[in-house]
Amino acid sequence: MAQSGTGAGASSSKTPTDSPETEILHVVIKRDGKLVNANWGLHPNLKEELKPEELKELTETMEKVTNIVGKRFAQILTQAEEAVSGTA
Repeated sequence: MAQSGTGAGASSSKTPTDSPETEILHVVIKRDGKLVNANWGLHPNLKEELKPEELKELTETMEKVTNIVGKRFAQILTQAEEAVSGTA
């Protein structure tokens, strides 16, 4: 979740509950059997405000992020399954 702030002049005494939160970026990792699927989404207003080249760069970066996170998630699940089957 993103929190609003005013940059270098922002007060450090302000708590996260003092400002409204808006989810601008959402990443979901799902498992279906042995298949791991990673997806991401962007708040529609932010998507509309981005320049085409910014959206392209963000898309490329998020594809890398979801790929890395999805692979790591799959590795952890495989290790957990191996540990469970090894103790039976």
